[in-house]
Amino acid sequence: MRLFHSASYQFIENRRKAYLISAILLLVGVLLMGRNVVTIGSWQNYGVDFTGGSLIQVRVDAGLTAGDLRNALGGADAPPITRFGEESEFVVRAPVEEDGSISEVADAIEAQLTASFGENAFEVVRTELVGAKVGGELQLKALYAILFSFLLTLIYLAIRFEFRFGMAAVIATLHDILITLGFLAAFRVEIALPTVAAILTILGYSLNDTIVVFDRIRENMHKKGARKRDPVDLVNQSINETLPRTVLTSGTTLAVLLALLFLGGAVIRDFTVVLILGVIIGTYSSIFVASPALIEIQNRWGLGRAGDKKKKPQPATV
Repeated sequence: MRLFHSASYQFIENRRKAYLISAILLLVGVLLMGRNVVTIGSWQNYGVDFTGGSLIQVRVDAGLTAGDLRNALGGADAPPITRFGEESEFVVRAPVEEDGSISEVADAIEAQLTASFGENAFEVVRTELVGAKVGGELQLKALYAILFSFLLTLIYLAIRFEFRFGMAAVIATLHDILITLGFLAAFRVEIALPTVAAILTILGYSLNDTIVVFDRIRENMHKKGARKRDPVDLVNQSINETLPRTVLTSGTTLAVLLALLFLGGAVIRDFTVVLILGVIIGTYSSIFVASPALIEIQNRWGLGRAGDKKKKPQPATV
């Protein structure tokens, strides 16, 4: 069985509808980031990794899990808890109030654990303070990592294909990241280092899907008679030909991520949610953003206007 064997959808002709959807999502995201600045003082809900706070490592008796610790420390409102080293050791990352101290936070956590499990069920191995300065440096480095990936994307595609392909891919990837950040702002998902890793993973996934479509466009460009074809038709054909691969890849990836979402526990929930959103947006952008952006770039800086059927067809240079 082959999915979409005779697919002939007119994706490029519907690009303006896609532009409208993307514009609405981006505008809503910007407004929600502005709301966060007013209400919480930051455009995103940064976690301890970026704002500073306390890091408390505890060793517990065999049989106690991260879920048990989380329930003891407030359930859904508990600070992030991750396993560290051995199965019986965990790290609790908790914020420190402006007028508080790390000792007060550690004492409060120790009191909650004692009330739930008893004094002899755990041991506080170490307590550390993550300064706000370190958190600020991590924010800056995370931004550098994303910008550096954009630059490498542009250089790679400019060499592998043409510069216009690189520009279109960067536009689509930037679109994906901005919409993802809008989602994070809307639901005030805590931004930690795993979240940054998820965003960079989204970048790679979106880029991979875009390159598959672009590679098929390039193949069709060099076929006999391609120069007499309208570029819009050529791009539509390329998207339809790669549609089975796009749907199957996205579907299987989403199946795995949904399993992680429901079975992976609270530790990786935010990471998984961001990845699910990124796969959906990345699939959408490779079809409705990257390919139309390639057409728009040619319309403005290429040979003639792609898709202008009233004039003599121009070479299929996309």
